[in-house]
This record gives sequence, C-alpha cells and structure tokens, in this order.
Amino acid sequence: MNTRNLAISVCWLVLWTPLIYAQDLSRYREFQLGMNLLAVAKQIDARPSEVKVIHQRPAVIQELEWRPRLAPTSSCEAGSVDEVLFTFYNGELFRMVVSYDQQKTQGLTDQDMIEAISATYGMATIPAAKIILFSSSYIYNDSEKVIARWEDPQSSLNLFRSSSQSGFGMLILSKQMDALAQEAIRQAIQLDEQEAPRRDIERQRKESEEIRAVQEKARPANKANFRP
Repeated sequence: MNTRNLAISVCWLVLWTPLIYAQDLSRYREFQLGMNLLAVAKQIDARPSEVKVIHQRPAVIQELEWRPRLAPTSSCEAGSVDEVLFTFYNGELFRMVVSYDQQKTQGLTDQDMIEAISATYGMATIPAAKIILFSSSYIYNDSEKVIARWEDPQSSLNLFRSSSQSGFGMLILSKQMDALAQEAIRQAIQLDEQEAPRRDIERQRKESEEIRAVQEKARPANKANFRP
C-alpha cells in the first residue's frame, strides 16, 4: 500500500508541476521580478551605457530598454515581442512593459490574446480598470484600459491594447516594489521642483564662469594683435 500511495503521489506531482510553474506570475519568459539589473543586462546583452538613471533619490530608479530584433547576440528569443522596458528600484526589477509586434498580432482579437496568455498564467479576470504604463519619470502619465488581468498577492500582469499604436502590450509588476517605487518617484519629483530655482541659479553661474574663462583666454592674444 505504501508503494502504491507513493506512486500515486509522484504521478500527481508530475501532473501538477507544469501547472504550478505556469502560474508563476512573477516570471515573464526568462525574466523574474526581483532580478538585479546586472542579471537582466546580461540576459539581453545590454551595455552599461544603455541603462538610464531616472531618479537618484530617495531611491535609485533606472530603466533599460530591450528591442530583441536589434540585439541579435542576445540569448533571449524575440518571438512576438517588439520591445520590453525594464524598470528597477534600487537595482531590483519591479516592472516590465512589453510591447508586442503589431504585424505578429495583426488580426488577433482581445479574446485571442487572453486565451494565449491564459495558457501560461491561468484564469484571467476582466476588471474595469486602467493602468499607468510609464510612471518612472512622472507620477501621472499615459494610462491604458486593462483588457484582462492575472494577479496574486505579490504580482500583477495586465494585458492592454495601446491607444496610440493600436497594438497589444502587457504590464508585469511587483505590487510591493511598485508601491515603494511610486512613493519614491513622487518624492523625487517634489524634491526636483523644490530644488529647481537653486539649480537654475547654479547653472547660470556656471555658464557665466565658462564665458568669462573663454574671454580671459582669448584676451592676451587679441590684445596683442588688435589694430584699430
């Protein structure tokens, strides 16, 4: 009986393992929320110069853009993906905005997309909600209507159709880190606004010093060569 029960348990484990993995909402292809920036950059074969620093305080917010068809050396397969924007909070991946190739999704209906994604992530909900796509630079930005959503207490995947490009996309985020990042971004924007007058004065002072240095450098030669 023990041997039989063990065999049954193993069979159930084998059957359920793909389903458990398929419903891991923290993953998108080879990428997982919480990955560090260096690991993501290595995956997509990105150079350090391609990383954009959006804010430096009170938290470091960075972005990295990946266009798989323009990165032939990348180990990641393009498939139907046209572009992915990765966003990092203090070096950890907390948000991915995926834009799908319009030619490869041409003619597909919302239901077609929902069925295809549900095969990986399980049952979807159809919430009456909107999502902010690019929120790293400004706390309020363009938003899109959610076509379907897959979520658990930690992660959220949101299918949308871009109103500007008429293509499909998906937003994947860590709920906890996204909330922390949004608050950090709000504070960063507030600090930028408060410091703007001081920065303008500093910029004008620096420009005046540079002009004065150029004039002082040119003065001896021009003075010696000047003929009225």
